[in-house]
Amino acid sequence: MTASKLQPALIAGVAIGLLSGIPIVNIGNCCCCLWVVSGGALGAYLLQQKQASPIDLGDAALVGLMAGAIGAVVSTVISLPFTMMAGAMDYQAAIDQALSNARDLPPEARQFAERLKGLTGGGAAGVAVGVIGFFFSLVIDAIFATIGGLIGGLVFKKKLDASLPPPPPPFMA
Repeated sequence: MTASKLQPALIAGVAIGLLSGIPIVNIGNCCCCLWVVSGGALGAYLLQQKQASPIDLGDAALVGLMAGAIGAVVSTVISLPFTMMAGAMDYQAAIDQALSNARDLPPEARQFAERLKGLTGGGAAGVAVGVIGFFFSLVIDAIFATIGGLIGGLVFKKKLDASLPPPPPPFMA
């Protein structure tokens, strides 16, 4: 990982994290992970702007991957205060409702849900939901930002100047 890839990944990752972590703005991700894909493309764009030669698609994908991972961290940190301000969700009521709607649930799954319901009384549920949400976001953001990096690499890749002569053939002895 060179410094030339780190700066575009950081900028794009912070953009992903801000847009994905702020309530109402984060709704854009409901449209095919719009902010995450756009952030990956932004990383590829910034990478191309730092180079005179066309970027390699592998480098664009790597910058997208890095931006997605950074974005997951930033969005988790940004969204935590909003979640805390919104107040604690009533996880026990949600689990009760899910169990009442799932009549064909296997006994093992029902027991697991009942044990989970016992954990939701304190702050452990919020921490568990935050950790699970972070890892889910990490995987999804990494995948979709990599796709965005590839798309950005294709769209923003500089074209070779046709007026330049082709490189000389390799020297053979």
